[in-house]
Amino acid sequence: MFDRGFFITLQAIRHQLTAMPHEIYLIRLIHHTTREPFPGERLWTAPQLGYAPAVRFLRRRNREGCDIYIQPYAAQDRNAGYILVDLDRTNPAVIESMRANGHDPCVVLQTSPGHLQAWIHLSTSPLEPSVATTAGKQLARTYGGDLASADWRHLGRLAGFTNQKPERRTPGGYAPWVKIVYTHHGLARNADGLLQSAIQLPALTPGTSPGKPSACAGRMQNTLPPSIAVAEATRIYQGWMQRWRIAERFPQPDWSILDFWIARQLLSQGTPAEQVRAILQLASPHFPRRHADPDDYLRRTVARAAFPASRRTVWTTHATASDPAACERDRSNSTGGR
Repeated sequence: MFDRGFFITLQAIRHQLTAMPHEIYLIRLIHHTTREPFPGERLWTAPQLGYAPAVRFLRRRNREGCDIYIQPYAAQDRNAGYILVDLDRTNPAVIESMRANGHDPCVVLQTSPGHLQAWIHLSTSPLEPSVATTAGKQLARTYGGDLASADWRHLGRLAGFTNQKPERRTPGGYAPWVKIVYTHHGLARNADGLLQSAIQLPALTPGTSPGKPSACAGRMQNTLPPSIAVAEATRIYQGWMQRWRIAERFPQPDWSILDFWIARQLLSQGTPAEQVRAILQLASPHFPRRHADPDDYLRRTVARAAFPASRRTVWTTHATASDPAACERDRSNSTGGR
């Protein structure tokens, strides 16, 4: 029997995920009456969310009163590079302003008549919570969004399901559908500018004030030369990762060692040390990770990389060749093109 509602939901899910691609999504179901989450937060891939039994499961929970929420997921308490702006009671014309300013949303949802949510894709690599929160609050202030919903891990609604909040019911008593009203593939055009601003103005944490930045913020504020954009730094860093097949060879890389390899490679090509530090800071996964003094780490890594390469094994935690470049020279044609 043809189930029209099922296929409408399936199409909406696929449409939204295509516009905000990611490896894993966090799905949370919250009952509108009790505000209690459905047992077990679930991590789903896009194919799993498009799997018919999964869609039917979510539709059943939705009919039982659960709102369906989603967020692109990043491990180690990071933001996945997507920022949610809750535009409740905002004029829809604000979307045109966002586009004109280079803050193009990748997805805009109508969560109920007169209420919008916008996802903005700022980075292809995970963001520190403080940076993501600062960027989110800047966007919320600029476009009249809800500041309470601007933190780095706020979830948005998944299209194709109904909004179960009683105050959102139609005059006829029906729960409104969450609909897609706009999509745009790719990063926001002014993502680099917004991120650089957010890095220079980190989010306040308890015990800090605008005049007293945190110790980590003070150490980081001089390590971002304006010589390279985030997108370009990411392209360079990820380019070497792909060339050396890091993801294939090392399921759990030691990022500090990879930073050293890339720094040495860039210095050997004549890249200025200041720009190498900027590339590592902007593109090294999860940076600054757990470094107590990120600025000192960058200086030491680049300084050490300036010495001639040794022939001993560099990646000591993995039984591999001594150097990525050596691996490339030794690699057979049969493995180079797969």
